[in-house]
Amino acid sequence: MGLWQSYRLRLQRKRWRLRALRKRRELRSVADRTGQIRDEDILIFSTMRNEQVRLPYFLDYYRDMGVGHFLIVDNDSDDGTLDYLLAQPDVSLWHTRASYKRSRFGVDWLNWLQRKYGHGHWTLVVDPDEFLIYPFCDTRPLRALTDWLDASSIKSFSAMLLDMYPKGRLDEHPYESGGNPLDIASWFDSGNYTMKKNSRYGNLWIQGGPRSRSFFAEAPEKAPALNKIPLVRWDRRYTYVSSTHMLLPRGLNQVYDEWGGEKASGILLHAKFLDTFSIKAAEELSRNQHYSASIEYKAYAESLKDDPELWCKWSEKYINWRQLEILGLMSKGNWA
Repeated sequence: MGLWQSYRLRLQRKRWRLRALRKRRELRSVADRTGQIRDEDILIFSTMRNEQVRLPYFLDYYRDMGVGHFLIVDNDSDDGTLDYLLAQPDVSLWHTRASYKRSRFGVDWLNWLQRKYGHGHWTLVVDPDEFLIYPFCDTRPLRALTDWLDASSIKSFSAMLLDMYPKGRLDEHPYESGGNPLDIASWFDSGNYTMKKNSRYGNLWIQGGPRSRSFFAEAPEKAPALNKIPLVRWDRRYTYVSSTHMLLPRGLNQVYDEWGGEKASGILLHAKFLDTFSIKAAEELSRNQHYSASIEYKAYAESLKDDPELWCKWSEKYINWRQLEILGLMSKGNWA
């Protein structure tokens, strides 16, 4: 990368940090329990709207994994999300009625909170329908992974988003609050993925899976990106650029090996496709607060009219992380 491009990226990082500083005015603290945060705590940062049905399992999943505190922005929910989160002793909560789109889809809000509260911590940025798995997650807590990353001088950890779905129509298996959504959405695509390198930021750009073949079959290049870097040893100088797809400084995006080896990586099991999805998609389409004029939700709305089944004869049923490593979707690298 040339000196001029490096200089431009430094200017961009400064601009995003200043923007996050301005956008902090849109956040109203509802429950500030950040005084409870210990130096060694792993922190979750998340922005959400109308996710009350998902929250009991989401919070318990990450508590069991070893997360110490949740810092959450509620974007004007009206389904009880705010009240539910208020009752959780390990949640610090902010509320905003401001535009999700004009906050760069929540990135500005979370960049500010991570700058203020995440410095020096391992921070995990996830949505309520995303569940991190990593090598040895069945026997080792998340702290074991972050300790190994620290010992290896690795500052960021990647996890491809793997869309999960049920066998049959989405409305055949109603989801009940507190249940494991992966008991319903237990299938995934094992192979139809494309990957290319982003020359500007140095990250990999991954597309494919059931959303590509079912909702973007005619224009796969417009399918949602599946590359994520959700787990970072945060420094107040850092900033996310676009969701958790890429960060600045640019070196944080080097989560892969270009010389024939493998770096350790994980998976975000993405349990979006439950019976609640049709209502959620219609709501988000009407709000028009998502990327590229909500093109993703327009595609969902069009296809959902026909009650599509995402399952196909090539679908695989999820077993465990070792299965995903064998399929080449994640790697334990040299972590033994």
